Amino acid sequence: MKPYKHIFFDLDHTLWDFEKNSEETLYTLFHEFGLAEFGKFDCDSFYKKYKFVNYLLWDLYNKGKIDQKELRESRFVKTLTGLGLEPHQVPTGISEAYTDLCPQKTAVFPYTFEVLDYLKPKYGLHIITNGFKDVQYIKMNGSKLTDYFKEIITSECCGYKKPDKRIFEHALDRIKVRPVECLMIGDNLECDIDGARLAGIDQVFFNPEKSKSKLSPKPTYHIHCLSELQAML
Repeated sequence: MKPYKHIFFDLDHTLWDFEKNSEETLYTLFHEFGLAEFGKFDCDSFYKKYKFVNYLLWDLYNKGKIDQKELRESRFVKTLTGLGLEPHQVPTGISEAYTDLCPQKTAVFPYTFEVLDYLKPKYGLHIITNGFKDVQYIKMNGSKLTDYFKEIITSECCGYKKPDKRIFEHALDRIKVRPVECLMIGDNLECDIDGARLAGIDQVFFNPEKSKSKLSPKPTYHIHCLSELQAML
């Protein structure tokens, strides 16, 4: 193990449990907006469809093919029309309600706080995220994550999105450190792992679902639970 001095974390899907928090939010919206009254889909179908659509839209956003406005405005339209509603039947305000409610959820992955408590005295801890600035700070504050991190780098603030190596280089410049002294931990093989590699930073692929994705080239390290970091670092 190299003598790392600084650790970069992704936020969503790595520390903040996006899927659990999003699922809770969508179940609330399903009832609050009376979606059952259309008689075309149930709550589980709504959640699964949204998850699929949102994943595709975020992939487009990360690749620079759509902007934040289009992502936010289209995800519920695409979800609900994909489930059989007409465009005019999509409830007004449902996207805004999601954006307001979801970031207030506080679920994090198992061992998040134990690991951060262990790492904080030993390393400089920082966040690098493609998530939108206006909600990432709400998530971190509500989940009591903010105080662990010295720098919070968002793609909006620096102008580059992961996997563009320039967002990592921006982070390195902010903390005045060399790539060899840093480690990036994230769940996304393209954005987090390949992006960090392009910037010369070692990587930890966080894979809690133990997916069998082909890892080529392999990340520096591969874990299934955050608790594994304590044995590594």
